[in-house]
Amino acid sequence: MVMDFEPVIGFEIHAELKTRSKVFCGCRVEFGAPPNTNVCPVCLGMPGTLPVLNRRCVDLVLRTALAMNCEINERATFDRKNYYYPDLPKNYQISQQYAILGVRGGFEFALDGQVRRVRINNIHLEEDAGKNIHAESFGREEYSLVDLNRAGTGLMEIVTEPDLRSVEEAEAFMKAVKNLLQYLDVSDCKMQEGSLRFELNVSVRPKGSDQLSPAYVEVKNVASVKSVLAAAEYEIKRQSKVYREGGRVEKETRLWDDAARCTRPMRSKEAAKDYRYFPEPDLVEVRVDPQWRERARREIP
Repeated sequence: MVMDFEPVIGFEIHAELKTRSKVFCGCRVEFGAPPNTNVCPVCLGMPGTLPVLNRRCVDLVLRTALAMNCEINERATFDRKNYYYPDLPKNYQISQQYAILGVRGGFEFALDGQVRRVRINNIHLEEDAGKNIHAESFGREEYSLVDLNRAGTGLMEIVTEPDLRSVEEAEAFMKAVKNLLQYLDVSDCKMQEGSLRFELNVSVRPKGSDQLSPAYVEVKNVASVKSVLAAAEYEIKRQSKVYREGGRVEKETRLWDDAARCTRPMRSKEAAKDYRYFPEPDLVEVRVDPQWRERARREIP
């Protein structure tokens, strides 16, 4: 007897915030500018520089969190997420881990005349990384280049619970989220420019089971809704085949190869402890009083 499996899908959604300047410095946010021109000692991570929070970024995250029915923490803090990558000049990212702006929300969308609901784990504010430009882009195989214009851009991350059960649900959800963010005017949502990125988390389980698989796969490098859906379909088939053959699915991060139409292993999946989060000492806590929360609510169209 062939066992049937169903997918379990969640998302980490990154949306660049629609502001004129970056989240912790005054550098301009501008797509397509000449490389490394919209930078300063702060977003380059120079020793001795101090971040200053762009309040407008907090306003936009609060607006989104309220629209997604999140609870708003009266006190939110920033934390350092430590990892090394060439496009991260400080070797850590300022993010939120312990006291997050918006938590425990829910987002409803329609599919086939039915209302579906996805739980929102949290919505937090962080800074974007820069951009690596690899050899094939400019014909010099021995080099990769780094453009830090994007580093420090205000980034909102929306983390969902794994509540989606089909590729069709995932497609409807993504389109509804994009429409909401554009309606709220918090992001321009231009996926082709990287200002809206859906990172897919997918696992499979036997149909009828209510247990979540501990081995889920995160898929990166998906630049369009079509690519996300293709990656989801590929992973569902791949993981189901592994289980049917008696194998084990590894908990890992994989890259979507759009040309080959498949995912490829990138690295084992990190846990929070791997990033060695600790409080950001250079930023004070954000206190969201009732008046601020109501102002953000009134800005919802």
